[in-house]
Amino acid sequence: MRRLAALFLVLVPLLAAGIAVPASAETTRQDRIRQVKQVALRQIGDRYRYGAEGPTRFDCSGLVYFSARRAGFDAIPRTSSQQARYMRRIDRSAMRSGDFVFFTGRHGVYHVGVYLGRRDGRRMIVHAPSPGTKVRRDPVWTSRWFAGTLRRR
Repeated sequence: MRRLAALFLVLVPLLAAGIAVPASAETTRQDRIRQVKQVALRQIGDRYRYGAEGPTRFDCSGLVYFSARRAGFDAIPRTSSQQARYMRRIDRSAMRSGDFVFFTGRHGVYHVGVYLGRRDGRRMIVHAPSPGTKVRRDPVWTSRWFAGTLRRR
């Protein structure tokens, strides 16, 4: 409680003076991860467009890129294969809402979505599926995927 009060005493004058406060000072890493999920969910209904990274059209990795950057993760790479290398791999059993699902095929990672949790026993993601579709929630449809996270060890 004291820590929160001290942070409040530091931030209020800065914000009142119009001084930008970095996201890491305002929120914890876990709060920013939750924000990634919330930003992605707000994009539901936006159209898919290959190579697009927002704010109203997305491909799969563009949605992750846009959402993570809005949440203060400025170093996140742009493509799904780069994102897969950047994030720490975790066991499926360790997944939390706001983590990532990377889909793999013969040529490596081909798709990514933001993990939402389970519904009716199925893992759910928000993602930008393919041309002609919109950002939406879907269950994971294959067993060929791995989990990644922005959480620290």
